[in-house]
Amino acid sequence: MTVDERMITFINSFDKANSLFLEELEQEAKKDFVPIIRKDMQNLLRFLLRLKQPEHILEVGTAIGFSAILMGENTKETCHITTIEKFEKRIPLAKENFKKAGMQERITLLEGDAKDILEGLTPAYDFIFMDAAKAQYLAYLPDLVRLLAPGGMLVSDNVLQDGDVCESRFAVTRRNRTIHNRMRQYLYEIKNHPQLDSVILTVGDGVTISVKKVEEDANGQHKET
Repeated sequence: MTVDERMITFINSFDKANSLFLEELEQEAKKDFVPIIRKDMQNLLRFLLRLKQPEHILEVGTAIGFSAILMGENTKETCHITTIEKFEKRIPLAKENFKKAGMQERITLLEGDAKDILEGLTPAYDFIFMDAAKAQYLAYLPDLVRLLAPGGMLVSDNVLQDGDVCESRFAVTRRNRTIHNRMRQYLYEIKNHPQLDSVILTVGDGVTISVKKVEEDANGQHKET
């Protein structure tokens, strides 16, 4: 990425550590080569959650449950998290981690293909965190916008592909050209979507933060755009 790694390390050094359980889970994930959100993304996510204080969170991409637990630790006890995962080997690990963290009642794990599950969900979530298959972000977007409450926040992680997204498609390897093209389309769509106000940040491997617009009717009442 274009951000100096020394600067990232310096900035992260000021942040408080996660809970002991999350710290141990992060080390375990690194040992087993399981991808979890980066330190600077963890810090941003904690900040956004404390700012937004959501009651209903939707996560697309559970892995072993690290980010779902982090979100649970940084929201009120009344906040419920619904998370989606299709990789069968990780599902039991995530469920066990939710239990160890004492969050099995606050986190619901839906098993299966995210596209199929999203189509069957009903609004509204006031916070959505997307960290799934990057080539599918564009396909998920219509349902995510539908499911997001007016004024709700959509956070999409890993959108810059280690800087490749700004390169010509011919500068990336052939096997990465599909995801490269789809992510560029996703960034265009999310920045130009009529129902969203979005910003792209170079935190971690790139993140977009989008807020669903709220309009008022003739009586001054809020209505969904």
